[in-house]
Amino acid sequence: MGATKSTGKLRIIAGEWRGRKLPVADLPGLRPSTDRSRETLFNWLAPEIAGARCLDLFAGTGALGLEALSRGAAYCQFVEQQSQAARLLDDALKLFGASNRGRVWQGDARQFLNGADTGNYDLVFLDPPFASDLLQLALDELEDSALLAADTLVYVEYAPDHAPSIPVHWEQQRSKKSGGVVYALLRAAQQGTRG
Repeated sequence: MGATKSTGKLRIIAGEWRGRKLPVADLPGLRPSTDRSRETLFNWLAPEIAGARCLDLFAGTGALGLEALSRGAAYCQFVEQQSQAARLLDDALKLFGASNRGRVWQGDARQFLNGADTGNYDLVFLDPPFASDLLQLALDELEDSALLAADTLVYVEYAPDHAPSIPVHWEQQRSKKSGGVVYALLRAAQQGTRG
């Protein structure tokens, strides 16, 4: 008991842990971001990643948050509902000697958004299961939360036929479509901070 069934491997693309591989749990709805989409995202983020505080809200394998840490982010808060995936993420942080740079919160993402008092984040990753309305709910709740810095970047992944409504004062910085997935980078300028 306690063993987590794993059927695949996640590869860190670049940075301190480049080439390292981690097990991926065989769990329903778990869909790791592809190497290609991560490569594009982190090219977009290159000037912003060093020293950033990150939130990987629907962490799953932790591919986005771990890649950010590997490339120089200061800290990442991982939020993952499934206990097996959360345990593998915690194991990965220990394996990389990064327990002081990342923390795993196992539970519901919306519960985290409504109750977290963890300071604010420079970068937020939102890649929930496509067959849910969680992306829209997370965007709406993030907009009203105290978790965003004045100019937070928010990365989203979604199916083309499930495009979310972006908060009115946020701006889309970049977007790309590949293999039936849209990924975009938004700048969450909060009300009263633009000018």
